Amino acid sequence: MNLFVRANRQSPLVLAIVSVLLGMLVGAILMVLAGYDPVRAYSALFRTPFTQSFDIGETIRTISPLIMTGLAVAIAFRTGLFNIGAEGQYIIGQLVAVIVALKLSLPPVLHALVAMILGGLAGALWALLPGILKATRGVHEVISTIMMNFLAFYLSNFLVRSWLSSGADSTPMIPESASIRWNVLTDVFANSRIHLGIIIALLLALFMHWLLWRTTVGFEFRAVGLNPHASEYAGMSVRRSIILSMMISGSFAGLAGATEMLGTDEYLTILTFFNGLGFDGIAVALLGGNTPLGVILAAVLFGILTYGGGTMQFEANVPFEVIRVVFAAIILFVAANVTGWIVERFRRERRVKEDA
Repeated sequence: MNLFVRANRQSPLVLAIVSVLLGMLVGAILMVLAGYDPVRAYSALFRTPFTQSFDIGETIRTISPLIMTGLAVAIAFRTGLFNIGAEGQYIIGQLVAVIVALKLSLPPVLHALVAMILGGLAGALWALLPGILKATRGVHEVISTIMMNFLAFYLSNFLVRSWLSSGADSTPMIPESASIRWNVLTDVFANSRIHLGIIIALLLALFMHWLLWRTTVGFEFRAVGLNPHASEYAGMSVRRSIILSMMISGSFAGLAGATEMLGTDEYLTILTFFNGLGFDGIAVALLGGNTPLGVILAAVLFGILTYGGGTMQFEANVPFEVIRVVFAAIILFVAANVTGWIVERFRRERRVKEDA
């Protein structure tokens, strides 16, 4: 018991593992109630991403943007901010990347590099306004970023229809010079759509670790997140930390959109609904405990569930929506700190028995 309590107090790993298992249990119960076989479903779910080289490549491709949007939300959380606008920043990153790819004529490598940098910068600028409103006027970032999500959504659709195409529902394909697909990776993973986004995602995780735990700016981010009033009293600029944190968060989400555009989609369509990668970043950040390593591990799990969930539909006839229910259940258990509740309840019962 003491070992379990110490593990729970010292690391979020126990909470994450228990939450995942409980979430899977909720999914299994729903399958049984609906008349499906959960053993067959979960077997297909976890077997598919690792069956063939193509599936492994597609799973890695699915994981890449989840790492970046998870890092985007996590670094904002570390500063005490809830950046629910990663979805809009992702869309803006996509939009600017495709504009650069289609409207600028640059040499290979440089073309892709400029498109990615400007996509990340666009995401940072899209997050700047909510950051300024929060820092100067106290406007809650949840409200402002939700509004910015819809602005990004409709701005993207407007530009696709009126400027980037001749009234069509999608843009032309980007030129090969702007693509971040690498033939070596493509060949290794049997012509899957894997691209250099996974390397960029891992570099961003290393950068976030260095920033938060090796720099003064990162220390101020964490201090402001824990107690903005004490940080202000200690001489730190809370306003600067809020604005800078939001911009870095937005740049991560913008890079996620840019890399997916340049590596996976390679053209932009009229959006009929949010693709959800920015919102999934919230789940990834929460499950990962807002740490770079935790975000990577959580993104791997959600990437496997997302890609394997598609095959689960065909092999076990289980709707993909069940996977979304599992996502929601995992986050519910994380947010409720169900592990801590179980441990505390066990400790109370033990005290009662000892007192008796």
